[in-house]
Amino acid sequence: MAISARRFSLPHLLNFMSKTLIIAEKPSVAQDLARVLGKLERNGDYFENESLVISSAVGHLLEIAPPEGSEPARGKWKIENLPSIPPHFDLVPIERNAARLAVLKKLLKRKDVTAIVNACDAGREGELIFRNIVRASGVKKPMSRLWLQSMTPDAIRTAFSKLRSDEEMMPLSDAATSRSEADWLVGINATRALTALNSADGGFHKTTAGRVQTPTLAIIVEREEKIRAFKAKTYFEVFADFGVAAGSYRGRWFDQSFKKKTAEEDAKAERLWDKTSADAIVAKCQGKPGEIHEEKKPTTQAPPLLYDLTTLQREANQRFGFPARMTLQIAQALYEKHKALTYPRTDSRFLPEDHIATAQHALDSIKDPVLAVHANKALAQGWVRPNKRIFNNAKVSDHFAIVPTGTIPKTLDDKEQRIFDLVTRRFIAVFFPSAQFEITTRITRVEGEAFKTDGKVIVDPGWLAVYGKQAEPEEDSEKSEKSIVAVKAGETAKTLHVEAKECETKPPARFNEGTLLSAMEGAGKLVDDEELREAMSERGLGTPATRAQVIEGLLTEGYILRQGRDLVATAKGMSLITLLRDLHAEALTKPELTGDWEFRLRQMERGQLSRAEFMAQIGSLTKDLVEKVRAGMGKEVSGLFRPLDATCPRCGHQGLKESFRMYECEGCKLAIWKTMAARELEREEVVALLSTGKVGPLEGFRSKMGRSFAAHVHLDESSEWKQRFDFEKADAEGANIDLSEAPRLAPCPVCHKGQVVATDTAFLCEHAPSKACKFRMGRTILQQAIAPEQAVKLCTTGKTDLLRRFISKKGRPFSAFLKLDGEKVSFEFEPRPAKVPKKAAAAKPKVAAPDE
Repeated sequence: MAISARRFSLPHLLNFMSKTLIIAEKPSVAQDLARVLGKLERNGDYFENESLVISSAVGHLLEIAPPEGSEPARGKWKIENLPSIPPHFDLVPIERNAARLAVLKKLLKRKDVTAIVNACDAGREGELIFRNIVRASGVKKPMSRLWLQSMTPDAIRTAFSKLRSDEEMMPLSDAATSRSEADWLVGINATRALTALNSADGGFHKTTAGRVQTPTLAIIVEREEKIRAFKAKTYFEVFADFGVAAGSYRGRWFDQSFKKKTAEEDAKAERLWDKTSADAIVAKCQGKPGEIHEEKKPTTQAPPLLYDLTTLQREANQRFGFPARMTLQIAQALYEKHKALTYPRTDSRFLPEDHIATAQHALDSIKDPVLAVHANKALAQGWVRPNKRIFNNAKVSDHFAIVPTGTIPKTLDDKEQRIFDLVTRRFIAVFFPSAQFEITTRITRVEGEAFKTDGKVIVDPGWLAVYGKQAEPEEDSEKSEKSIVAVKAGETAKTLHVEAKECETKPPARFNEGTLLSAMEGAGKLVDDEELREAMSERGLGTPATRAQVIEGLLTEGYILRQGRDLVATAKGMSLITLLRDLHAEALTKPELTGDWEFRLRQMERGQLSRAEFMAQIGSLTKDLVEKVRAGMGKEVSGLFRPLDATCPRCGHQGLKESFRMYECEGCKLAIWKTMAARELEREEVVALLSTGKVGPLEGFRSKMGRSFAAHVHLDESSEWKQRFDFEKADAEGANIDLSEAPRLAPCPVCHKGQVVATDTAFLCEHAPSKACKFRMGRTILQQAIAPEQAVKLCTTGKTDLLRRFISKKGRPFSAFLKLDGEKVSFEFEPRPAKVPKKAAAAKPKVAAPDE
């Protein structure tokens, strides 16, 4: 954003006889600001001196109010009450943060507070948090904006000397508010309309959908459909081993006349589709001399660009298996807590052109004995100089790339150290010259058949030296290119051995978080070239700061699941996209369209698009979406359905027909409904149910009250083979059940006489069935699966490790320990940092819940 409006400085603000209120986004930031800006005494939830008052939010304190008002509780889910497009959007406090909002309102309304500084995170969401607080307070006082890129004391002082005016921040404020209202409009109306349609046949099947979440799901579903539809094809490759004076080398046959543009999708120059042709080449070339043609050419590889958040998340996932959300949390801690990295929620991979001296200082501050050698070399060689691949104002908007600040962190845990090392190495490497290679392409022709051999040798490692590469042949591995033995001019190769290998085509790989982030960044397209990907990123799905949250949302809603590092669409996720396609609701399935919305929001941030124009488009889209769902009410949903390979337990007919809502036997019409208690059964689970009459325990069912539960599902032969829940009451109530085969984990911490054993649904004392002991803990608590090792820890130490992502009854995630409290298991939350007692502390209002 071009900055031309009037600037405010901290000395200017302090000239007033009254006070300036500074509002940060988190308590830790408020504490850092108070430490840097002078002597401020703590007074409950704020700091104060004769000139300044500093306090903070705890993330979002307000949300858009639901539209129903006095409408009946279930009325909101009726299609006739949609679309809901209010003339204005009211705000309501988020219940768990209401006390913090009350503190800030009181400070904002103080008569001695005559100016306000927004010190929330420097981005769209930070702007929204602040604007909503001020709006809820109703005050109209002069405002300015602190724009922090780094949390070091020098950076804080510098940012306060360059405060941005309120007028300058209005485009970002408009974009933030528009994003919030657009997500509300599309999310509320799409979710309620789709829920009404899916619940039309009875029950209540909540079907969540969203502006970014659902197109992201569509990307995963499309890949899963390709995998399921994939049929392997056999092909053959021919390899030959050749001997020359200096040794031997291997070549692979290829068709020199091959043209990819006219070939089939699976076709490649080295593939043969019938064994006869492969065997003929083997027979033709076996033992015959080969004529060698060789070409050597130098090539270079420039260092990779600096990290933005998405590329950092992608690489951390590929290298360490870190989920995107975890990488963001670590990078945020390195920024806020350790002051070691710059602001992480950035989509830029460049630095400002006036940042050269700062970069030199950061390099000079590196203390790691290995990395310091490379950093010192970059400084000594004068490589830190103007370079548009690094310092480029045109590629920097409100934030620049993630780089070290020059502050050396003292105590990092293993995960923090890995992320800090990634960023530091990339920062050093970007200043190094390109790596130089010698590429050798050798064609060996035997009886007119061409065999190709490639070799790649590092001549000068350049930036690769920062990653430990040297100017020598790389180690041979399955995928690496390597040097090949030398040949003399005019030398003829001996064909030592020729063989044909049978292979199969492979389905496309499932997305992991790294590749999905790339697809989101490219609006659904996997773009490997990093500079092209950077050019497309402005039309990506979501923002770097929100993409991890979108993925976690899909996991929480049960639309996808993790299998190792892979992300797999569930039956529930596949059904939602099938339904939306049938309704022709392209707005919620096409990543490119939603990516274009994000592009428009960024235009608004730059003052290039009006808020009214954008919201009018969103309103039209919302109405169109609801009308399409309304038109689909009562109609059969079409889709790519496949017969289920299973035997009907009632009539013995082989195979069941699949439709959108059920699997049905074509012989006796036995119906197996796909959805039970808001959970969709996977195909494999239905096959198990039909073959054994029972499957489970399965998790993720929801009661009418919205509570999650686990149960077995069985076919009730006595009641026309209907699906029923089996809650294993014998286990749950401690009846006389056989635990002789159950795994023993640890001595019982309650009766001290028996062993704690693991059943399908619980950890309990072996004496529980006889009611001699009451110790029992479910294997799933508030949607959090409890690992056996944590049960052992509870039994032996009285408390588990800190467990993350319990889901409260209101659907909110939180973290807690499980501890033994007599015979029962209860929650224990992380202790908050001790606060300095003050006179006003006794009256301090209650702050956010521990999970916030």
